[in-house]
Formats: sequence, structure tokens, C-alpha cells
Amino acid sequence: MNAPFKLGPGGRDMFQAYACDDTSVGILTAVTAEMGWQAERVFKGGLRNAVQSLSVSASPQILFVDMSESIDPLTDINSLAEVCEPGTIVIACGQVNDVRLYRDLLASGIQDYLLKPLNIDHVRDALINAQAAFMAPRQEHGEGHTHVATAVIGVRGGVGASTFATSLAWLMSEQAGRSTALLDLDLHFGTDALTLDLEPGRGLIDAIENPSRIDGLFIERAMVRASEKLAILSAEAPINQPMLTDGGAFHQLLEEFRGAFECSVVDMPRQTLIQFPQLMADIQVAVVVTEITLAAARDTIRMLSWLRANAPHVKTLVVADKMQANALEIARKDFEQSIEHKIDIVLPYDMRLAAQAAKLGKPLAEVAKNSKLGQTYAAALGQILDLSGEPAAAGRKGGSLLEKLGDFRDLLPKRGAKQIKEAD
Repeated sequence: MNAPFKLGPGGRDMFQAYACDDTSVGILTAVTAEMGWQAERVFKGGLRNAVQSLSVSASPQILFVDMSESIDPLTDINSLAEVCEPGTIVIACGQVNDVRLYRDLLASGIQDYLLKPLNIDHVRDALINAQAAFMAPRQEHGEGHTHVATAVIGVRGGVGASTFATSLAWLMSEQAGRSTALLDLDLHFGTDALTLDLEPGRGLIDAIENPSRIDGLFIERAMVRASEKLAILSAEAPINQPMLTDGGAFHQLLEEFRGAFECSVVDMPRQTLIQFPQLMADIQVAVVVTEITLAAARDTIRMLSWLRANAPHVKTLVVADKMQANALEIARKDFEQSIEHKIDIVLPYDMRLAAQAAKLGKPLAEVAKNSKLGQTYAAALGQILDLSGEPAAAGRKGGSLLEKLGDFRDLLPKRGAKQIKEAD
């Protein structure tokens, strides 16, 4: 039996549980007694009772909640996050046997999900793992952490800047293995969330309307997670609603990204760059996406000139997208001479792969990873990391957003997934 203790650091309860039925209450009471915890901290009531109780009292270090009466589990879990302090380790149980729900719950920040009826051995294992996670030494996020901030700017509409931005963010998270934030600053017509088959949510609009709220906890709740290592913040503001901001919220977001992620990719529309030039102070690499046309040559010249004058510290990479060798409006050599900069990356045009990516709701680089286009994207990733001074190889584990706020799942044995059957 573990040594008994009533309170964790800061005077918070070590453990609380909220269960919907008497059988579950009995199992939890028995296991908490074995653990040396206070059995009276097991309450009758489900997830919503937990939210109501914790809204007026401090959350425990380890929290067990029963979701079996919840109609919308993910929404209710988000409500629970609103009243829990950062670092609270949450274990949930419920009757829904669906791998998609299991993954969504893990992505939302809970540690484990158990199926009902509860098994006393499974409950004991889950609480022992939670205690081990809580007692484990916590590595400071800033230790050995270097942030790579990249802005992707299209010189004209339709050149493929957003496609490149989503692909780059995916490459950084999946191929380089780095926790990555994707920020889409086209507030009304941004397509990054759509490209990833996600709902944009209200996070970015809330940040603009209440910049004083922006902190690590806000980032955790507001960002939409595309995968374990990739999260996106975007908007779909009504087109009759101008978003009035001085850019301060954007700057604060980039500052928070620097502490919570290893990489950030900013899909920056031209008008945003012009309106808020101070944002480039946080950027290391600017990817200028263009096409080989006369109008694009003119605008690339102007963009490169602006970057040299206003952001001389930024390393610049020129990407020519949708390249068709037999359909160039002007020769590549003439284009490079006119912009006084070589084209660093040429992305060949592949209509079939682009259509397939759109249908699947996946980044183009993911769908094209086994093609020549995919190889070119991978080369672009290497060049960007080289320009930032970072090694291109996949490497450091840790530093993810959930780890920063107390998610220690990587320290624990992978047991819960065995209980969940793959959905048809």
C-alpha cells in the first residue's frame, strides 16, 4: 500500500472521483482505500457534477470522471478543462466503445479512458499510472529547446501559399518529429483548417477580442489539434464582421507558441504583412511562394525588397509552385534575373495529387510523400531547418503543448487502447 497523503502540493486534494452508479462508486472506493487516499473523495455523480463542483473549488491532482451520462462527451470534457487547474491528470470512463472517441479524448488532454462496467484491476492500473505520472520529475520545457518560426507569404492570391503552409506544418510535425503550431491569419477566408478537414473553432477570434486572456492555458484550450504533434489556430469570421485589431494579439500568440511548441508556421496574407510588419520580428525564415508569371515576378520583386528593408534578420526562401515546364509565361532564368534571387524550391504541378489531397482532407505533402512532389517538399523542409540553424533530422521528444500543461502519457505503458475496438 502506498503511503497515505490527503493533499498534494498547493493544498489541492490528491484525488477525487465522480461516478454515476453505485457499482462504480464501490470499485473506486475500494481502490482509493488501497492507494491510501481518502475514500470520501469518491462522489456520486458524473462529469457534469464534477464541472459544477470544481467550478467553486480547487481541482485535485488526479481526477476520475464518469462520462456515461454525457450526451456530448467532447464538449463536456472541454467544460471540465475550463475549471481544472493546469497539470490535473484526468482519467475518464464511459460506455461508448469507439476508437475515434478514445483518440479525441486523448487529444483533448485526458490521460486514459476506461470502458464500463469498470474492472477493479483496470481502475487500479490506471490510478497507479496516474500517480506515477504525477510523481515523475518534470523536465523544464525550455531545456535544450530552440523554436523555429516560419512565415509563409504568397506574392499573389492563388499561388499556393496556404497549401505550402499546411504541408510544411505537417512535415515539421510528422517527418521532423517536432511539436508544431500552425497559425492562419486570413481571418475571413483562411483555408488551413479546411485543408486538414477540421473545424476552425473560435480560438483565434477570442484571442483578438480578448488579447489579455492569451496564455499557455488559453493556447491549450483554443487550438484545434490535427495530430499528436500538430495544432492549428484559425478563424472563419463572418464576412460582414471586420476584425479590428492592432496586431498585439498575434504577437502574443507567437510568444506563447515559442514556449509551447518547437516550431510554428504562420500562413501570413500579404495584407496582414503590410498592416502588421512588427510580426516579422518573431520570424526566422520567410518562405515567399510565387509562380512563374510576369505579374508574380513584379510582386516577388516588391516582396523581397520589403523584407530586405523591414526584416533584414529574416532568412528568405523563394518557392515556385505549380511549375509546368512546358507552360511557362516567362523563362525561369529571366524570372530569377528580374527578382535578383534564385528560385530555391520548384514544386511541380500535379493536379491529380492536389485533387486527391482535397478529397481526403490531408496536406498535399502527406498525400504526395511517395512522389517527386513529396520529395521536393521534404527538401524544402530540410532547407528551412538549415536556414533556421536547426538540424533537419527528427529528434527531440517532448516540448509538446500537452506536455507543457501536464500531460505525461509518454511516460506510461500503453494499456488503454487495448480496450477500445476499431470502429468499422
